[in-house]
Amino acid sequence: MVPAAPRVLVAGIGNIFLGDDAFGPEVAAALLRRRLPDGVRVADFGIRGMDLAYALVDGCDAAVLVDAAPRGSAPGSLHVIEPDLDAAADAAPEAHAMDPVRVLALAHRLGDGRLPRVLVVGCEPSHRPTEEGPDPDPGLSPAVRAAVEPAVSLVERVVDDLLAELRRRERTAQLVAAQEGEVL
Repeated sequence: MVPAAPRVLVAGIGNIFLGDDAFGPEVAAALLRRRLPDGVRVADFGIRGMDLAYALVDGCDAAVLVDAAPRGSAPGSLHVIEPDLDAAADAAPEAHAMDPVRVLALAHRLGDGRLPRVLVVGCEPSHRPTEEGPDPDPGLSPAVRAAVEPAVSLVERVVDDLLAELRRRERTAQLVAAQEGEVL
């Protein structure tokens, strides 16, 4: 029996109307114009947190969330972050927003505690909307716009690494199963 190809979800998240928060959807749009390996699904989830939570528990083996992520570095800087899924599970779930930690908490509850491996490709925004109102300059800032293509390349490398890791795990599981079958 040939195992199914690993399933990796790449999720662009963010609000396209709020300046640099549109980074994730912009990267998703660019990725959709590329040829990607079998088993890779790219989607722009925008601000649909409930949809993303369900997608995370719908059989994917790994997920890459692409988002604006303030970390205190220079605007346009890219980071690969592996969130602490156990800590995210303790957050209050939110079904009607796109706070990634709360979406992971909701997915954790929907999936009975089982989540795929999740990585975040984040970009340091130049500016973010505040509670006082939206960003005064709609669209991506120049620094974040310049980071879109490098982010596409970074996501492709992260996906390739995840697929290789998932295939190694599958081969190891097959070897273990075969050896246990021989012992029995």
